[in-house]
This record gives sequence, C-alpha cells and structure tokens, in this order.
Amino acid sequence: MFKVPPIPAERLPGLLRAMPKAELHIHIEGSLEPEMIFALAQRNGVPLPYASVEELRRAYAFTDLQSFLDIYYAGASVLLHEQDFYDMARAYLARAAMDNVAHAEIFFDPQTHTARGVHIETVINGLHRACADARSSHGLSASLILCFLRHLSEEDALATLEQALPLLDRIVGVGLDSSERGHPPEKFARVFERCRALGLHVVAHAGEEGPPAYIWSALDVLQAERIDHGVQAVHDPALMRRLADERIPLTVCPLSNLKLCVFPRLADHNLLQLLEAGLAVTVNSDDPAYFGGYVNDNFTQLFAAVPALTARHAYQLAWNSFEASFAAEADKRAWHHRLKECFEQFTEND
Repeated sequence: MFKVPPIPAERLPGLLRAMPKAELHIHIEGSLEPEMIFALAQRNGVPLPYASVEELRRAYAFTDLQSFLDIYYAGASVLLHEQDFYDMARAYLARAAMDNVAHAEIFFDPQTHTARGVHIETVINGLHRACADARSSHGLSASLILCFLRHLSEEDALATLEQALPLLDRIVGVGLDSSERGHPPEKFARVFERCRALGLHVVAHAGEEGPPAYIWSALDVLQAERIDHGVQAVHDPALMRRLADERIPLTVCPLSNLKLCVFPRLADHNLLQLLEAGLAVTVNSDDPAYFGGYVNDNFTQLFAAVPALTARHAYQLAWNSFEASFAAEADKRAWHHRLKECFEQFTEND
C-alpha cells in the first residue's frame, strides 16, 4: 500500500474532491432530483401530490427507512419510458464525473416499475444506454446491479429474474434492498442461488437498521460478496473479525445514515471504527437526491465532522472502492495508479 504523506487539514477537502473513486452504492431512482421529477411528470402527464419543487423538498423529513421509501416510490412514478430512465441515469453519471468518480456500479429496482406496467426491457435498456454513453462522454465506466425488493415475496423476485434473463448481458450482478426490518436475507435464498448459478455477482443490504444476524445470513445464505451498509456489525465482535479477515467490503453511506436517524449526528458515525478494525469500508451516496449529497458531499461532510479522519484514511477508502468493485483487474490497477498520482501531486504542491 502507498505510504500517504501528511497533508494539511485545510487542503483535505480539495483532496477528497479531486481523488478518483468508485461509487458502489447508488440507487439510480434515488438520484432523481425534484426538478427532474417535476419535468418528467409534466412530460408524461403524471400527477404529483406536491404543488412545487420546494414543497417536495420540504417533505424530505425522514424519521426512518420506511418514511423515506414512501416518498421514494412516489417519485419513481414519473418514470415510464426508456428515455426517462436514460435521462435519469445520464444526469447522475454527469454529476458523478464532476465528483471524479471513475467507476460506478448502479442499483436499480425493476419491480418498482414493472408493478406500474413498465416493461423491464424499458428500464434496463434506458439505463444501459446511459452507462454506455458515459464512457465516451465522461470517461467513466458504469455497470448495473438489479435489486430485488425485500418487502415483496421471493416468488415476485423469481418472476423478475425470469423477465430479466434475456437482458443479463446488461447487468453485472443482483442485490437486495428496500425495507430491512422483518425481511431477513434468508427469505430470498432460492432466487440468490439461481443468480449465482447464472454467474451473477451478489450483494445485499444488511445491518443498516437490521441486526448483525442479517449480515451473517447475507454472507452464509445468500453468499453476498459485498454488504451494503453493514454499520450494525460493530455490535458483534465475531462478525467484525470475519468481515476483516475475509476482506468483505462494506458500502457505507454516511449522509443516508444521518438522514435516516441511524446515527444522531455525523460525528457519531462509526466509519472510523470500522476502518481501524481492518474492514474494507467504502464511502457512497445511496440516494443522493433525498439525503443531501452526492459522493463528494459524503466524503467532505464526514471528514469535517470526524477530525480524526486523515488523508491516510481518504486514500484507504478510495483504494477500497476500486478493489471492492466488480471491474476487471487491469482497470483496478489503472485506477489505483491514478489515485497514487493524485496524492503525490497534492504533496508536491505543499
């Protein structure tokens, strides 16, 4: 690992913004800004229960995951056509490029749309086209992870997988998201077994609001390669040792955790504790339009709230993000080299 030279605290925000990074926990429907929600609603003739962009933003006063999801699904109702999904993903990818994201692995929820009569091909084709265009327009690589909604049945998830079979060349993996409480990972054992047999990568949300036991079952039953969130792992020392020993990545989302009251203050976030325990932690934005910030906002606000976080931690977090991705090893090496060069340039300018 590159030995990170000391960088003055006042230069740290600039470094955090400039360093290349991967984003591995972004729900594309959660990147729908209120302005785009209203524009798509007008374009598609979809009525909204809010009179203005400002009124919609004021509704973003979440007390837990479910209160967020209620508004999240209402916002997604404006997505009807392939061009809508393309425009949404294109807007996120342009914003990610501004944050020096070199690679993004994007979650999407087809059941949110197929339940409204939108064909799964419409969803995947629009998103995939935006990912393909991002490489030429922004030099950013992006891939798609199909997520199953855990508040629905496993039979519904299996039906969604069947619908997606002709389009599997356009996704890199599958995940599990939505309401965590009362929906343990083992509820979806059969569909994830099928996905692994198809050669898809597997990730799962676990240990955001749910207990450490959900992380154990995501690993043992679903055989998840990454854990999305995972911050409740600190309550189980044996689990912490396993995550560290096996280098199982955690895709942590600080501003999301704050907005959903997982932690009372950003200063109370346990990311530093996880890092210092040797876990492969990454920083991500989750649902940036709703939670107050994209990936660089998550980095800069967290580091401002936790002064013990230094340039060394920043390098480790960015390095972890590339290493934890499902990209080719050659791409990972190239991104790690770019990361090292970025830190060296900041040192030279001191």
